[in-house]
Amino acid sequence: MSDHSAIEWTDATWNPVTGCTKVSPGCDHCYAETFAERWRGVPGHHFERGFDLTLRPERLGQPLRWRAPRRVFVNSMSDLFHPGVPTEYIARVFAVMLAAPQHTFQVLTKRHARMRALLRDSRFTAAVHDAAAAYYGPGPVPARRWPLLNVWLGVSAENQSWAGRRIPALIETPAAVRFVSAEPLLGPIELTRAVWTCGSERGHGLTASYIHAGGCCDRFHGIDWVITGGESGPGARPAHPDWFRSIRDQCQNAGVAYFHKQWGNWVPFDGTPHYPYGPGAYAWILPTGKQGEPSAPGGVWMRRTSKKDAGRLLDGRTHNAMPAGSDAA
Repeated sequence: MSDHSAIEWTDATWNPVTGCTKVSPGCDHCYAETFAERWRGVPGHHFERGFDLTLRPERLGQPLRWRAPRRVFVNSMSDLFHPGVPTEYIARVFAVMLAAPQHTFQVLTKRHARMRALLRDSRFTAAVHDAAAAYYGPGPVPARRWPLLNVWLGVSAENQSWAGRRIPALIETPAAVRFVSAEPLLGPIELTRAVWTCGSERGHGLTASYIHAGGCCDRFHGIDWVITGGESGPGARPAHPDWFRSIRDQCQNAGVAYFHKQWGNWVPFDGTPHYPYGPGAYAWILPTGKQGEPSAPGGVWMRRTSKKDAGRLLDGRTHNAMPAGSDAA
């Protein structure tokens, strides 16, 4: 946990849980696992158990001690909705977020089904408000409002297949702000495809895209914010530049905030001589994400480099947009 963060779209991280298990291709080269496993078996180290799922109840109250408002990424080293995290513990995490309205909490998950089930359950809502009493002391707990206005809920979606599973569940989850983290982006994603039924719970069943304006539904609006990023670290897979451009353009056309976080360890080759980073320093990447021969149509030369040198510019500009109403520029 840190009250400052190098992650571009947040100000701080808060990890009341650490450790996780893999569920999809986006997990293959997990940065959190790589970091934690370096310390496995070191007596007394915080990650002595490596990346094993571990509850950290001593950390629950940490955001309450931060006076200055900030955006807080919840569980950068885990997944709050992992099946190994007890429901009662998740309720305590939400209770802290309820008791710290000065902060904006960003919760990102790959366990979309459990998130949707819990946050639509009135028993869970009641448990959150009951648990919040412990953090308010003698003062009154605020009236029961759901969803919590200072909590943003997001899902990871690395390609179209996982976007099609996770994003509809997110849209059906009560949330003040909904976001998608397409990082590491491993394939093209069409967010404007009409693939879910808006307002089906209320019977009118209009078909809409993930990032529609939400005029047909006053409860379950669409996506408010999309983050993209390439993969970094050992074994990083290149992302075709057109995948980022497509998501950027879809968001701009729909009026949805777009944030390009990083290229990762691969960047488009501009023809300028660079010191090669050994075998495999260059690759002809096809629109499918696979490597091919330079004669294959639609491909682009990509160059392996460091995450820092690759930077964040997409077609010459930085994209830092935040959801409407946030305190960020």
